[in-house]
Amino acid sequence: MLFIPFVYVAAVYTAIYLLIRAAVSIRSRKIDWKRERLHILMYINLLVILYFTFSPLILDFEEIFNCRINLLPFVYLTDYENKTHMIMNIFGNILMFVPTGIILPVLYKRLNNFFKVAGTGFLMSLAIEILQLPFAARTSDVDDLIMNTLGVATGYILFMIARYAFSLKRQAGVKTTST
Repeated sequence: MLFIPFVYVAAVYTAIYLLIRAAVSIRSRKIDWKRERLHILMYINLLVILYFTFSPLILDFEEIFNCRINLLPFVYLTDYENKTHMIMNIFGNILMFVPTGIILPVLYKRLNNFFKVAGTGFLMSLAIEILQLPFAARTSDVDDLIMNTLGVATGYILFMIARYAFSLKRQAGVKTTST
């Protein structure tokens, strides 16, 4: 059994992130600092998600790909020692992905509607659940997939509400200055 400290996972993720950002900067020959701040927010968001979904990271070569999978939605959702753990799991899975639903449409203009953002969040969550398969301490769970996607959708709805509120404020400011 091999225990991999999260700091190693974070180091690999950070190295990949920096290499990609450097390649993009070299290719475009300029750095848009406003956009880079958004990329850094997304990086931090994904680092937090990695921490909660892959920590502790235990690789047991005797149990590798033992594939602990739950494909039945909502069957094991309440199967916890106490209600506090159950509530933390449900709301944690949702809240962990809310920032993703806010950042994605700001960072990527093509993700301009609910279904595109929710679909992207679903695919991100699915990738995490698949990547959890070889690790002994992790279970790939359809409930996590549903909650994570709900979190992205919630984030997108909050983003749209904020965008609408700012547009109303901007319109009100234009009307008062033009009269």
